[in-house]
Amino acid sequence: MIDVRKPSPHEGKLLVLTPGMGAVATTFIAGVESVRRGLAKPFGSITQLQTIRLGRRSDNRQPLIRELLDLAPLSDLGFAGWDPIADDAFEAARRAEVLSRDHLDPLADFLHGIKPMPAAFDREYVKRLDGPNVKKAKNKKELAEGLRQDIRDSIVREGASRAVMVWCGSTEIHLTPAACHQSIEAFEAGMLANDPGISPSQLYAYAAIKEGIPYANGAPNLSADFPAFERLALEHGVPLCGKDFKTGQTLMKTMLAPGFKARMLGIAGWFSTNILGNRDGEILDDPDSFRAKEVTKSGVLDSILEPHLYPDLYKDLYHKVRINYYPPRGDAKEGWDNIDIFGWLGYPMQIKVDFLCRDSILAAPLVLDLALLLDLSKRAGRSGVQEWLSFFFKSPHVAGGHVAEHDLFIQHFRLKNTLRVLAGEEPITHLSENFAEF
Repeated sequence: MIDVRKPSPHEGKLLVLTPGMGAVATTFIAGVESVRRGLAKPFGSITQLQTIRLGRRSDNRQPLIRELLDLAPLSDLGFAGWDPIADDAFEAARRAEVLSRDHLDPLADFLHGIKPMPAAFDREYVKRLDGPNVKKAKNKKELAEGLRQDIRDSIVREGASRAVMVWCGSTEIHLTPAACHQSIEAFEAGMLANDPGISPSQLYAYAAIKEGIPYANGAPNLSADFPAFERLALEHGVPLCGKDFKTGQTLMKTMLAPGFKARMLGIAGWFSTNILGNRDGEILDDPDSFRAKEVTKSGVLDSILEPHLYPDLYKDLYHKVRINYYPPRGDAKEGWDNIDIFGWLGYPMQIKVDFLCRDSILAAPLVLDLALLLDLSKRAGRSGVQEWLSFFFKSPHVAGGHVAEHDLFIQHFRLKNTLRVLAGEEPITHLSENFAEF
């Protein structure tokens, strides 16, 4: 048996903090409340619906994940967040037009009571968004301290015993680690000096870590994936994970590409284009914000296909990604993929994928699962980068020197094995003296 500390028991209320209270956050909050009232089921949530096999198949032990592990129940979740637009959760959800009035109206009393706190926001980092509900401060350090106070106040106001934070805000402009990201001393000096390399999402991550709050980054921003925060998280016993929720087109890629590789089918080209019309689509219409998204989307295939190991199959793969803002589509995103593959003797074939998906519907259960699993990690004494949660992200945050795994099925296997170990069970390796058992 692997020696891993078992999580301490769940007690009290868990507060889920969301920087950003737009389409994703309000769809998540409304969905949880619908499930709690018995009005819907939590489709898409691994923690709520998926079983986990324990031992050999012949043992027939397959409890639900939420039965095996002491996860916070939905009844014990509270919600708070920040947004530059002052609409309460009901108004924001109506504006996002993800959920129908039939779903929202029965929850109006609850959603009207969730109002966003003033955001740490700067249009330099999200150029196509603006709003009046913004904090004022003389420097970024003061903004971060204001966020820390918000966290403490929210925990008291909601009567929570602990909290987690999941970034649900918009995609910021593309940034790469700079000198201010190499140590916490340099970062704090950079905040005082209003260093342009420090974005608002980094201020939220800093506030969370300093308050001992687990943090997940659901967008492609440079947010917590740099040395200063990775060390700070270890010092404060805080689990981290990210980045960029794996929904839509990239989800399909991480399902399809492993299959092509397993069959040793070559790929000559993979062209991907999207149309979407929600706030995210408008923001990604800005080239600087799109660049951040492009980086997380484009790295997936190289990681899965390993062209350095299979040059004849994948070395010359041409991969192109496009995102187009198209207002009439709203949150109902459409992703088209043209895949040119080749097989025996090099004969060409084509695959066309047209995925008419709903971006926030796919993202909302990820917010729930991440909140519950990060809280479990914290109670198990885990800190720093949680690579076992890569399953949920386009661009998994991994510790320095590690290589990110993008294959959805390998990610899923690692996720479940970690859950088995946290529950005091043996991980499954599919090795046994009696292979017929597996």
